[in-house]
Amino acid sequence: MKTVYIKSYGCQMNVYDSERMVDLLAPLGYRAVLEPTEADLVILNTCHIREKATEKVYSDLGRLKEIKDLRTASGHSPVIAVAGCTAQAEGEEIMRRATYVDMVFGPQTYHHLPQMLAEVERKRSTREGSGRGVLNIDFPEEAKFDHLPELSNPQGVTAFLTIQEGCDKFCHFCVVPYTRGAEYSRPAASVLQEARLLVAKGVREITLLGQNVNAYHGDAPKGKAATWSLGRLIRELAEIDGLERIRYMTSHPRDVHQELIDVHRDVGKLMPYLHLPVQSGSDKILKAMNRKHTVADYIEILARFREACPDLAFSSDFIAGYPGESEEDFQATLNLVSQVQYAQAYSFRYSPRPGTPASVMDQQIPEDIAVERLERLQQLLKVQQTSFNQGMIGRIVPVLWEKPGRHSGQLIGRSPYLQSVHAEADTSLIGSILDVRIVDASLNSLTGQCLQTHYTQRISKSGQGDA
Repeated sequence: MKTVYIKSYGCQMNVYDSERMVDLLAPLGYRAVLEPTEADLVILNTCHIREKATEKVYSDLGRLKEIKDLRTASGHSPVIAVAGCTAQAEGEEIMRRATYVDMVFGPQTYHHLPQMLAEVERKRSTREGSGRGVLNIDFPEEAKFDHLPELSNPQGVTAFLTIQEGCDKFCHFCVVPYTRGAEYSRPAASVLQEARLLVAKGVREITLLGQNVNAYHGDAPKGKAATWSLGRLIRELAEIDGLERIRYMTSHPRDVHQELIDVHRDVGKLMPYLHLPVQSGSDKILKAMNRKHTVADYIEILARFREACPDLAFSSDFIAGYPGESEEDFQATLNLVSQVQYAQAYSFRYSPRPGTPASVMDQQIPEDIAVERLERLQQLLKVQQTSFNQGMIGRIVPVLWEKPGRHSGQLIGRSPYLQSVHAEADTSLIGSILDVRIVDASLNSLTGQCLQTHYTQRISKSGQGDA
């Protein structure tokens, strides 16, 4: 039996891709291990969104070289591969800087992993191409999803399911169009089939993934309308027996349509939590980012969602220190955050990515100013997140129990609002959705008391239990 270790960086889509790589390798006799020192094949599935993520890859590669040198000396040299978005963007540079890397391949080509491994073995056996590994970063004409094997066993009662990839928006700070390619939506029949397989294997909650997931427009099953939107897809997924919760991320304001808003009103299995990145509260900066929406557009969209589902909680992404951002522009972002009141949000200091328009813009913000602005933004967001969590104290919410906690007799699960919840409960309840009274809250988690011990609750339209 051969072994593989995969480290995922960045987004949930990389987690999904890593799991599918394991599925691809299983027929070749590979099993997953938890440490690179135990692996015959090591894959770094990388992210290129921020500079630090790329630096981390090269740092990890340095450590892997030490492992490879030691094991090569003992007669067993592991195969080292770099996959994902950094591989796509910097494949030639990786091969130049790290000649001990055997394979470099992009996020759209990992379905060729068995063939690439065979090529590595051929080169090793013939001593061909010493110091030059297999490079596969060309965007293929075929969709990788058509070539992936059936799912193996999922890792828990929740799962990611990629339904859309790539981006046509070309925000000036973002590398996704260059690393993931043009927008592509999987056929609806393929998505439904994978969802049914996941549920059959014990999954109770599915998160639909896409760079712009609400841009989904997949081919409809035979005999149906030409294409399905994300809203229509969610309605169909909700009909799957045993699938209790549906989530989706990440959305773009430009792709919000009334059909999607309506499913938040109508579909009880769709959780009342929406991640809708705005990036800035300044129209000037939004225009510089090429976001093609205004702050007023964004506020109006949130109002429509709230009208359809009053219990809906919002999350977002923010960039501090974007080129040309004045103190007035930054204050507009703080004002937007104060107006919306987010349940949770991700915020980052602007990181110039090579090849993007923003990386060569004038008026780059000095690092010390960008860091100071990020700290102010994060402080406000932390206050809001803490307040939202503390507002749950005394409420009764349905919690999907996912795994054992750190302490004996404790389980960890998720509320409808994606909050981590822990309480005393038996492991036999993993996979169940039980009413829990929230008794304490912190920035990152809730503490609860189980009010049920023996059955799975069907979720109401609001995504909450009755108080």
